[in-house]
Amino acid sequence: MSTAQTVEFDGVNGVTLVADEWNRDPAAATPTIVMLHGGGQNRHSWHKTGQILADRGYHVVALDTRGHGDSDRAPDADYAIETLTADALAVIDAIGRPVVLIGASMGGLTGILVAEQAGPQRVVKLVLVDVVPRYEKDGSARIRDFMLSHVDGFDSLEQAADAVAEYLPHRTKPRSPEGLKKNLRFRDGRWYWHWDPAMMTKPGDDPALRTAKMESAAIALRIPILLIRGKLSDVVSAEGVADFLAKVPGARFVELSGAGHTAAGDDNDAFSAAVVEFVSG
Repeated sequence: MSTAQTVEFDGVNGVTLVADEWNRDPAAATPTIVMLHGGGQNRHSWHKTGQILADRGYHVVALDTRGHGDSDRAPDADYAIETLTADALAVIDAIGRPVVLIGASMGGLTGILVAEQAGPQRVVKLVLVDVVPRYEKDGSARIRDFMLSHVDGFDSLEQAADAVAEYLPHRTKPRSPEGLKKNLRFRDGRWYWHWDPAMMTKPGDDPALRTAKMESAAIALRIPILLIRGKLSDVVSAEGVADFLAKVPGARFVELSGAGHTAAGDDNDAFSAAVVEFVSG
């Protein structure tokens, strides 16, 4: 069984990006799988699925986006989607093989732009995990509110676990909060989420223009696309799915009945099965 190794890549403007990598020298001539997490998450969100894909012989890279996990924080708080896209393109250049992109939420939107700019010879397939260009703003706001409400950290891991359980009521609460250590860092007597709070406060671009840009990029893609939605999601609605599939008619669609926006963590078995089938097909 292949085990993950921690590696580094050069992002743009001097930012170092950390990733978990399996099967650096795969025997099979299959594409590399690059996994891009959502905002406030990190590469560990992909660990189970990454391991499953690696055990099937794939070269897998699960990346910490700048400002998240162990990757560098942007010194000028540059977390624009265009910069995240440039980082991912730099990683693909370093890998030097065709890739399948799997992106959740923020990572999915990044993946759309990466696939458009890289072209079909470099990005051969795209998996969008509970994200479409026209996502539900109320659901997105709930994510933002959750992230902002805990920027001052927690007294204990148990307190952090309680906050997660309240935010994700459909998910069974783990018996132990120890797993949260992959998402938190302890300093000055408190536990803090392991992402840069500056990305929440820097002014962003015009949301309407961003949506139009994402949609135009998705429509232009001529590669196989899989959209995975958590049926309990408040970020991607059934109407949003129908709109996306009408505009990107070649895309495939899978809905996970027991999952919400954090689909890979909510029902990893069903999620991984859908990904393996798509990547292997």
